[in-house]
Amino acid sequence: MKTIKLLAVLFISTLVLTSCGDDHDDDHDHGSDEELITTVLYTLTDGTNSVVLEWEDLDGDTGNAPTITSGTLTANTSYTGTIQLLNRTESPAEDITLEVRAEGDEHEFFYTNTAGLTVTKTDTDGTNPIGIETTLVTGAASSGSLTIILKHEPTKPNDGTSVGAGGSTDVEVTFPITVQ
Repeated sequence: MKTIKLLAVLFISTLVLTSCGDDHDDDHDHGSDEELITTVLYTLTDGTNSVVLEWEDLDGDTGNAPTITSGTLTANTSYTGTIQLLNRTESPAEDITLEVRAEGDEHEFFYTNTAGLTVTKTDTDGTNPIGIETTLVTGAASSGSLTIILKHEPTKPNDGTSVGAGGSTDVEVTFPITVQ
C-alpha cells in the first residue's frame, strides 16, 4: 500500500514539474537569445534638417543583399543622433531598441568612420555609455564610411573600441557618408 502511495506522489510530482517548464513559443523567442534585427535607422538632426541613414535586411544573411540608404551631411555641423533597431518581419514592427535600452548594462554601440566625423555617445546605463543617443560633428567636406556595431555583453568600462570591448556582435552596419 505504501508503494502505491509513493508511486502516486512521484507521478503527480512529475506532472506538476513538466507543466511548469518555460514556454519557448512566445512571439519574442526565435530559437536563440538574440533578437532578430532587420532594420537599423540612424536619425541625425541639426535642429532644422534631418538625415536618416537606413540599413535593412529582411531575409537574413543568406538572402538578398541589404538595402542601404544614406544621406548627405553638412560640413562643420553638429547633429543629434538617435539609433532605432527594428524587427520588420513582425507586424507591427518590433522596436528592439527598447530592449537594448532596458538592458543597457549588457549592450553598447561603437562608431568608427573614415569621413572625418566625431561621434560622442550621450546616453548611459547609469554608469557607462550605451550609444543609442549621440552627438555627431562633421568637419570639412569629405566622403567615406560610418560603421555602427552593437555589442552584446561587452566589457564595461572599456577602451572605446569594439575589439577591445569584447562581447558578441548583435549587428554591424556600414553606411557610405558624404559631407558637403
